[in-house]
Amino acid sequence: MQDKQEEQKPRIKPIIEAADSLSLGISMVVAVAMGVGIGYLLRSLTSIGWLFWVGVAIGIAAAVLNVYKAYAKQYKVFDDLSKEPRYAIKKQLEDDEDDEDYGEKKY
Repeated sequence: MQDKQEEQKPRIKPIIEAADSLSLGISMVVAVAMGVGIGYLLRSLTSIGWLFWVGVAIGIAAAVLNVYKAYAKQYKVFDDLSKEPRYAIKKQLEDDEDDEDYGEKKY
């Protein structure tokens, strides 16, 4: 029974990560739509036309904040991934350069 659960975990994780990435696009649209709605509500309650654009600006700012949060999360994941030994290409290249022998070669 536990073997089946262990096999299912790796298959479900990519689906969750894909849904998380998809939700970024949806959250951007929702944030702007909510900002437009807030701006329209403020304009209709106060009869001040420029409050609509304040709502739109709030929605766009919320969408940019969502993108920044997603970027920061992915940056952290990639930074952790770069610290794994098998992906540390920069360190491997530095080690390879140190191994060069420029002395006289005898064949």
